[in-house]
Amino acid sequence: MEESLMAGKRKAPEEDLHVTGTPEEESTKKQRNLTRSCVHEVAVPSGYALTKDEAIHGTFANPVYNGEMAKTYSFELDPFQRVSVACLERNESVLVSAHTSAGKTAVAEYAIAMAFRDKQRVIYTSPLKALSNQKYRELHQEFKDVGLMTGDVTLSPNASCLVMTTEILRGMLYRGSEVLKEVAWVIFDEIHYMKDRERGVVWEESIIFLPPAIKMVFLSATMSNATQFAEWICHLHKQPCHVVYTDFRPTPLQHYVFPVGGSGLYLVVDEKEQFREDNFVKLQDTFLKQKIGGRRENGKASGRMAKGGSGSGGSDIFKIVKMIMERKFQPVIVFSFSRRECEQHAMSMSKLDFNTQEEKDTVEQVFQNAVDCLNEEDRNLPAIELMLPLLKRGIAVHHSGLLPVIKELVELLFQEGLVKALFATETFAMGLNMPAKTVVFTAVKKWDGDSHRYIGSGEYIQMSGRAGRRGKDDRGICIIMVDEQMEMNTLKDMVLGKPAPLVSTFRLSYYSILNLMSRAEGQFTAEHVIKNSFHQFQYEKALPDIGKKVSKLEEEAASLDASGEAEVAEYHKLKLDIAQLEKKLMSEITRPERVLYYLGSGRLIKVREGGTDWGWGVVVNVVKKPSAGVGTLPSRGGGYIVDTLLHCSPASSENGSRPKPCPPQPGENGEMHVVPVQLPLISTLSKIRLSVPPDLRPLDARQSILLAVQELESRFPQGLPKLNPVKDMKIEDPEVVDLVNQIEELEHKLFAHPLNKSQDENQIRCFQRKAEVNHEIQQLKSKMRDSQIQKFRDELKNRSRVLKKLGHIDADGVVQLKGRAACLIDTGDELLVTELMFNGTFNDLDHHQVAALASCFIPVDKSSEQINLRMELAKPLQQLQESARKIAEIQNECKLEVNVDEYVESTVRPFLMDVIYCWSKGATFAEVIQMTDIFEGSIIRSARRLDEFLNQLRAAAQAVGEVNLEKKFAAASESLRRGIMFSNSLYL
Repeated sequence: MEESLMAGKRKAPEEDLHVTGTPEEESTKKQRNLTRSCVHEVAVPSGYALTKDEAIHGTFANPVYNGEMAKTYSFELDPFQRVSVACLERNESVLVSAHTSAGKTAVAEYAIAMAFRDKQRVIYTSPLKALSNQKYRELHQEFKDVGLMTGDVTLSPNASCLVMTTEILRGMLYRGSEVLKEVAWVIFDEIHYMKDRERGVVWEESIIFLPPAIKMVFLSATMSNATQFAEWICHLHKQPCHVVYTDFRPTPLQHYVFPVGGSGLYLVVDEKEQFREDNFVKLQDTFLKQKIGGRRENGKASGRMAKGGSGSGGSDIFKIVKMIMERKFQPVIVFSFSRRECEQHAMSMSKLDFNTQEEKDTVEQVFQNAVDCLNEEDRNLPAIELMLPLLKRGIAVHHSGLLPVIKELVELLFQEGLVKALFATETFAMGLNMPAKTVVFTAVKKWDGDSHRYIGSGEYIQMSGRAGRRGKDDRGICIIMVDEQMEMNTLKDMVLGKPAPLVSTFRLSYYSILNLMSRAEGQFTAEHVIKNSFHQFQYEKALPDIGKKVSKLEEEAASLDASGEAEVAEYHKLKLDIAQLEKKLMSEITRPERVLYYLGSGRLIKVREGGTDWGWGVVVNVVKKPSAGVGTLPSRGGGYIVDTLLHCSPASSENGSRPKPCPPQPGENGEMHVVPVQLPLISTLSKIRLSVPPDLRPLDARQSILLAVQELESRFPQGLPKLNPVKDMKIEDPEVVDLVNQIEELEHKLFAHPLNKSQDENQIRCFQRKAEVNHEIQQLKSKMRDSQIQKFRDELKNRSRVLKKLGHIDADGVVQLKGRAACLIDTGDELLVTELMFNGTFNDLDHHQVAALASCFIPVDKSSEQINLRMELAKPLQQLQESARKIAEIQNECKLEVNVDEYVESTVRPFLMDVIYCWSKGATFAEVIQMTDIFEGSIIRSARRLDEFLNQLRAAAQAVGEVNLEKKFAAASESLRRGIMFSNSLYL
């Protein structure tokens, strides 16, 4: 049993974990200093005049600052912080790209101190309201003259430093707010949020609209195309933009893997970022042992262990947390990708207690102070009462579904060191620097709305960056729980991969188009925004590379011999036509009701995934389960998996990863392995069946099948005899019969073709390559022609048509009354809600119904419960759905591709109508949370966004002179604002 990791440990009892891989401590300090350096680059517009005194400010390429500092620090600045400060003192924009714990905040604080020194104002924007609250508190303690503007709260709006969400900044820019005339700096925190699909465009628009006189500070997690971003800023605002990039970690990290169901930790990446292959191999061995053990126990070909939440998995997390505490590696953050799982893991720690009596008393005191700001009735909510015993033991949960007061309380206790084990979702890795000594990942895969995928290196960097506290720990520890064999490269890419690039998610919204049309200056048009977007900039950057690629391919095409081209082309086309018809035929044959009868053990089938032919395989058995096999195509195979013996590459089984099918290469002998195959991947069924040995675990048994298949292939050089769908499978469907006849006719032509007899391999190969090259050239050329600007122009034209049809603008593009209302609404669907305002839907409702109906516009977790609405809500909901359908249909008529049902479903979310209606009428919070399975914190977050939305509606009604509606929206908003739903943030 190899032991290591920290001095002063005691002898381990049986339950303890062993640790493979001993860190070498001695040379880390030397090695670390070498990597402290940072990369500095600068983008400068051509012909930009330099007016700085070099003695004080250095040069563009080498900025230094020798003047009096606007702010002093209690610690020595790192190189990247010094360079950033020098760039700020030059009064030039800077992008600081560094890891979470590197100390980017010091740069932001310097920009604020400079603005105070020079009697100017500064804006600090952050992506989330919760982060804005935390930032306000932090900056208020340091600078005092700080205000806050989020959709929920406004404090000291005339302060010199304003903290706000990016949405508020964009609104100020659209309305031409006076505040901006006094602003010298805007700090964009977490700028990598720009790649967010929903909200990324807000950052892009804000940056485009900022007056060039204002300089910017961008703070970002590490990204691989920081220079490209700076070039865009330089191109856009015709001012220099510096990049200061460092991937230096003040505290180095060690990454361990814990195999679920195992008993040890394996060091896979040491603090010098060296991947330890020897330990990785040992790790894979444990999985093989488990697999064999699992097979013996189950008698099935499965060795999967229970996941982190249940069975042995629960005890695995318990084991790890216990070990962390015994070795004094706390505080620890345990990341899960599901909120329910976070809570289950925390509850499974019932036997552990990490706080002293004194700490317990402090926790209780802080808890009581926090809860005292709530009403009497809300203090007894189960969500609050259940938390105290956990918190007193030093254990806590943090996710977006918690009551805000509890979430903030957990953050404050964690910062004070009173929470030793925190079970959190990945949102905890955003924003304020709250590091721990150890970080645990309970899974390596997450559901991202589309599929279960491995976490990307960018996400891993963000979360693992929480490990290692500067000045407190000599290294941070990351423990990754893995529940199945992983490819070595997958793990390597995740832990040591390059950070992701920042890719634009720019899109046109009706809100933006209307706001741009209603701006009087005319310098900002939608066309201007499209041309200057980061999206367009990235697209134009890629063009020269595409051009080079085309030239290269054209040279290759010219060099390929083209003799007998017409003949070869005809032969090639016959083959393609047959392949397409066969594909069509197979999709008919592989319906479960037709094919299952013929998939008995031993049947030879050909498997094809995408463009790859895996060759002939042998059916072992068929199981019905929605599982992920080779190529997951969920719906069409009815969830049937065909366990098939397929030829796999020898390399894949050696390193212990899941065997990878590969077409057999001449002279290379791989191994046969059982691979799960989905029905739609079967490309051919043979008439032949082989007998399969009862036990396929021994390699010899599997290899005997490989030899039998190879023997058959040599006996049938024209291909193995296929099952005829009509004659053999007795399928009488006219469509199938027709397909079979067409294929037979084409095959006849193919066999009679002169090339089929001569088989001039060289000539055919040469022509096939030429056909491929020409196809690729066409695709690249159309990509070059297909200018992004034109795409957006077309979309703009179509969206303007929609606005005309709905009466937001007139034939000349002048914004009408309806459009003026829509300009003020960016929290919900602006087209749909103005439709309701102008078609009288809101007029017939009282303010409680208005609040309930407006709640359908707010994004919220989907409830799994059946929605049965009372009469007074069902009718307005129906009107809302009809209006949504009408708008979707109009968008379709105007050539915008909108799926009507999807649009209605995604725009109208009635999951909280009942809850909001009862709350508005005076129900208690304890009563309304009984009405839904949605998390308490999600309800509160939605109610606050709803309040913001109602205020926008009130402003819109006021702008168009609808006094009655204005009063109704104000009353609806007022009816929500009470109790725990709107209790103050602990940060304020």
